[in-house]
Amino acid sequence: MKENKKWYQKISNWVIIVACIILVPILVMNLWIMFQAKTNPKKIPDVFGYKPFIVLSGSMETEIHKGDLIIAKKINPKKLKENDVIAFRDAENTVTTHRIIDIVEDDGQTYFITKGDNNNTQDQNMVEYKDVEGIYVLRIPNVGNMMNSLAQPTTILIVVMGITIIFIIGFMISNKKQQEADRKEYLEYKKMKEEEEKKKQEESKKQKENSSKKKTTTKKNTKKSK
Repeated sequence: MKENKKWYQKISNWVIIVACIILVPILVMNLWIMFQAKTNPKKIPDVFGYKPFIVLSGSMETEIHKGDLIIAKKINPKKLKENDVIAFRDAENTVTTHRIIDIVEDDGQTYFITKGDNNNTQDQNMVEYKDVEGIYVLRIPNVGNMMNSLAQPTTILIVVMGITIIFIIGFMISNKKQQEADRKEYLEYKKMKEEEEKKKQEESKKQKENSSKKKTTTKKNTKKSK
């Protein structure tokens, strides 16, 4: 019974840890990104200079996969060099993440020629400085699909309720455990007091018996003296 209880408590603790480490930060970041997107629709939302993007195609496989979440960091386009992977706005104003295969200049203007690692040909349009959103720094496998789901209002409500329920259950388990520990401590204290009281009674009984024996011995000695 105790083993099952310990196993259940370990599972509940791990569920709470996973919710805190994964779901809560993702949800907070998603809400912040949604807020920025609403207040400034023309600007790509960022968190401390880092911009998350959900990969929608396999053009950069095998390094980046469809459904991944990638993080791009703001950078001065002048610092970019050949072979860097960048996030940029294409002709359709969609953010694409491809590799720089060449850097060219035309009429004093610098352009990046880009290509997806999994594509046979380079991108049709060259990338200008103003189109660069950032340099690719990190890939989190399959999290893009999760964030896409968490962007839905219904999913956000379900996740918030789920996390709340998890915390309530965790609190109840922890509170119950504390109550059991207090009860155990009280019973041990009560048992100790009962044993002390019993010991005192036994000592008192022995003292009375010894006192009674002394009185009897004294009477016998008095009779002999007479």
